[in-house]
Amino acid sequence: MTTLGEAMAFARTKIDRLDARLLLEYATGCTHADLLARPETPVIGPAHDQFAEWVARRAAGEPLAYLTGEAEFRGRLFQVSPAVLIPRPETELLIELALEKMRGLAAPTVVDLGTGTGIVAISLALECPAATMAAVDLSNEAISVARNNAGRLGAKVDFYQGDWFAPLPGRRFDLIVSNPPYVAAGDPHLALNGLPHEPQMALSDGADGLECIRRIVAAAPDHLNPGGWLLFEHGYDQGEASRNLLTAAGFKAASTFPDLAGINRVSGAHL
Repeated sequence: MTTLGEAMAFARTKIDRLDARLLLEYATGCTHADLLARPETPVIGPAHDQFAEWVARRAAGEPLAYLTGEAEFRGRLFQVSPAVLIPRPETELLIELALEKMRGLAAPTVVDLGTGTGIVAISLALECPAATMAAVDLSNEAISVARNNAGRLGAKVDFYQGDWFAPLPGRRFDLIVSNPPYVAAGDPHLALNGLPHEPQMALSDGADGLECIRRIVAAAPDHLNPGGWLLFEHGYDQGEASRNLLTAAGFKAASTFPDLAGINRVSGAHL
């Protein structure tokens, strides 16, 4: 019979210590205190089998969030699945910039394009309750995950399935935000850090990494109110190209903003 202590010792030969602890807690329902105070507690039946399976899958590179089914973002737990990208802390910059643009508007109208898990739309809806929030994704599976997250967290967001602005004919907004696919096809990073397990259509545009950004920027003026802002996340080396696209589309004050690591992360401009 395997104990908590023995299970941890075995897992630590295969995967990171923190990952091993979290997976054991999820599989058995124990706490960190239980692991420290009662390592002799037996791990039996389905819990033992689940833990062994998770350790093997994590050792093979599957992201921890897909095993546990959830990930934290801005202090909230979001459900995730292989149908959506795993939330990343860098995206907080997009939210902070969006909140800054929403200040001073009594009832801002906002759309999040390519919502995935819904972290951007849901965070904005919860942190600016006066906003009217819409969110779009091409994937029905992603919409299902995002809608479930909104319900669990009590966020009022209207979800639409479709290709960028297609489900929103004639609609205009004060703010458009997006974290679109921006990794170029063939980029070696797509084979690293668990990315092969994440939905490739949400990571790469299958072209040079700017194709989705081009489409969003070109169509955005027809969906923005006068003075409205467009903000989008992009790759570390795409700031200049993004600003050029914004300026060519008639936007003003095109700017690029770095994340906390000093990496160019978000570009935006207004009409």
